[in-house]
Amino acid sequence: MRIERDSMGEMTVPDEMLYGAQTARAVENFSVSGMGIGRDMIRALGQVKAVAASVNRELGLLDVTMAEAIEQAAREVADGKWDEHFPVDVFQTGSGTSSNMNVNEVIARRAEKQVHPNDHVNLGQSSNDVFPTAIHLAAVTKIEETLLPVLGQMSATLAELSLRFDDVITTGRTHLQDATPVRLGQVFSGYQAQVDHGIGHLQQALPHLRELPIGGTAVGTGVNTHPRFGSLMAARLSTLTGHDFIEAPNHFEAQSARDAAVQMSGALKTVAVSLMKIANDIRHLGSGPRLGLGELDLPAVQPGSSIMPGKVNPVIAESLIMVCAQVLGNDAAISLGGLYGNFQLNVMMPLIARNLLEQIQLLSGAGRNFDQKLLRGLQAKPSTRLAQSLALATALAPKVGYDLAAEIAKEAHASGQTVREVALARKVATPAELDHLLDPVRLTKADQ
Repeated sequence: MRIERDSMGEMTVPDEMLYGAQTARAVENFSVSGMGIGRDMIRALGQVKAVAASVNRELGLLDVTMAEAIEQAAREVADGKWDEHFPVDVFQTGSGTSSNMNVNEVIARRAEKQVHPNDHVNLGQSSNDVFPTAIHLAAVTKIEETLLPVLGQMSATLAELSLRFDDVITTGRTHLQDATPVRLGQVFSGYQAQVDHGIGHLQQALPHLRELPIGGTAVGTGVNTHPRFGSLMAARLSTLTGHDFIEAPNHFEAQSARDAAVQMSGALKTVAVSLMKIANDIRHLGSGPRLGLGELDLPAVQPGSSIMPGKVNPVIAESLIMVCAQVLGNDAAISLGGLYGNFQLNVMMPLIARNLLEQIQLLSGAGRNFDQKLLRGLQAKPSTRLAQSLALATALAPKVGYDLAAEIAKEAHASGQTVREVALARKVATPAELDHLLDPVRLTKADQ
């Protein structure tokens, strides 16, 4: 053990750890969940510190040797070289100060050169603008590099299935009851549209998340920082990450509220709701395989039962459904977190960071899995029971009226006959007319 000092006094720190006294205090104070802030946030904080050193050097606030040492150490942090030296629990101070100081202390000790964690690594910064900047940096990067490509690929797969299943006629279902015929390709085109709209919702939420609070320091006034610091940081972080960022046009909003994260969480929740609907429909359409709906053959990926030999379950769909449920739970936590923007600072930032980044990670992983292990191996089975549908009586209504069509449907249901057989017996139309009226392909095309 060694002795480290901060403004509150001395703390003992394990010799092999790079952090200092403030981190040690946080470890002692927040023995809560065993979960840290995560790789994405550590990377983003390292990126912020590396760029800050570069900007402060350019502004003449750090000498070249010290700035280069800080940059090098910060890049090591961003690259994951020292992740085991970030032990602070995610459920910590609401500003993320403990994790900001954890990064500052690790970088300072790695940089040596008489580098001070506050005076040099944190120069021109505050936890209050650094931590939310890291949230935005990490979220935008993860959405654009991971989630949007996954959703784009899923959309392409659904488009291919929509074309492949276009000649498969099935019954529509409303209120879980038989409805008029629909082409399975049309159903899958609806799924594709849901995913495409989800992509659009995420893209619409990105601009607010691209606004970086950095430069506002403690309360948004920019006290103790250079007036060009925020704009230079945003430009350099854009170059470093390959993603577009700007300095927040209003630092008081950027400091006091986490509305950008709340908005993005809402978009992610919408994606989760869409994917849950798609996964649920597909697992129901694949139910059986003999005594259920059985209209889809889902790829068999593992045995489904420890007691029933040969049973195969829709486990990939179930996995996605659970992920979507978790994303909805995360959104509730983020919404509550967003409510805690008290005056000039939100005090639930580590919670918001954890839940937002987990949403993105979960939807990316489960979405990729769903696309690769279920959608791409999906097969359709043409319905052999379509003629039994009572909803075919709908096609008779324009000719015989709603009431008589309803009578025909009721009689067919009571007698076990088809709608066509009852209509033919009642002589409401000729056989040729009934062939035309009840043609299921025609009924899926509004213009025929």
